Amino acid sequence: MPYGLYVSADGVQAQNRLLQITANNLANATTVGFKRELAVFQARDAEAIKQGKAVAGAGSINDIGGGTIVHQTKTDFSEGPMKRTGVPTDMAIRGEGFFLVRKDDEDILTRAGNFRMTNRGELVTSQGYSVLSDTGEPIVADPANGPWELTESGAMRQPGMSQNLALVKPDSLGDLVKMGENLFRPLADHNPIPAAERNLAGGFLEMSTANPTVEMINLITASRLLEANARMIQTQDHMLGGVINRLMKTQ
Repeated sequence: MPYGLYVSADGVQAQNRLLQITANNLANATTVGFKRELAVFQARDAEAIKQGKAVAGAGSINDIGGGTIVHQTKTDFSEGPMKRTGVPTDMAIRGEGFFLVRKDDEDILTRAGNFRMTNRGELVTSQGYSVLSDTGEPIVADPANGPWELTESGAMRQPGMSQNLALVKPDSLGDLVKMGENLFRPLADHNPIPAAERNLAGGFLEMSTANPTVEMINLITASRLLEANARMIQTQDHMLGGVINRLMKTQ
């Protein structure tokens, strides 16, 4: 079997994976707080090198490229653009940090601040998960206490009471795993953001880090590369068929 067939097949798989990642980014270009995914490509060693029959960099006939693979995906945690909405329950974190919310008795993180207030005065996410205070309790604004206001430090104030929203950050962004719904599960402990660094914008939303133009260009590029690799497979298959036919005629 021609080695080029395997290399081209790896190329098809890698570009197909990139298409899936890019299409998901593009689909979430207007999703509040969405963090785009990046594909990390890695050169694949030749099979002989992987099996220990050759040494990388030796310059031998076995020291040839083995194609590329998508080694892993990484989340782009850069801050998304701010959009002014004027809605009191919309909140955006300026700088580092995440909101802490509770889903099924599990504390998880999010940057999506498109919250809403229930009839009982509880602040919840768009999916209905409780937004937590720095004491670990759900944020509740008692309607009987009058209107509330949000400070830049992330405190919800009513006459006679004040609740600080829990703003936290993990020791490493690599400790976060996407779990859908713009939520991240922390695999390690997270720490509260120091008071001097808390900066919350009320009436604003942090939008997606996926740029529609960039993602569309990436989508077109990946599609063309996939097609090129597919054509290479067809060409090599045709060449192999020709060789077999000629060999059969000599028998």
